Amino acid sequence: MAEIAMLRSQDAGQTGHPVSQARAVPDSLILEVANIETDVLTGVYSEETGRPQPLRISISVALVPDAHYAPDTALSASKNYMDLKFAATRGLPPGIHFTLIESIGDHIAETLFLQDPRVQWVTVKIVKLAISEAGEDIGMTLTRHRRG
Repeated sequence: MAEIAMLRSQDAGQTGHPVSQARAVPDSLILEVANIETDVLTGVYSEETGRPQPLRISISVALVPDAHYAPDTALSASKNYMDLKFAATRGLPPGIHFTLIESIGDHIAETLFLQDPRVQWVTVKIVKLAISEAGEDIGMTLTRHRRG
């Protein structure tokens, strides 16, 4: 960081004014698991209730990153990707009907927040495969930020 503070910048080559205070840009670590296909009890219409629907779920999680990752850094410095997959599959309560897929996304986000205090935000994208007519993705994306 000290090196960043010592950098000097020019306004597109015009004035040559030194940067008085360089601002450090925070690091970020985004873990992702995409295109998990699973069956979930969901839906509003009578033909949807009582039977599982195929969903495609993708999850992104912002984790507070360590300052550095060396080749021998332990798994505990990050998060096991299988935790993300678990939240979208076995982590969903069996036998519970979710009226809206938004509530599935909310449940997944809350599961990940409870698993790890380093999780800053969670984005869940859910595609309802059964209602696609020409391969289009029909669904929603929900982003939740850790509160408090």
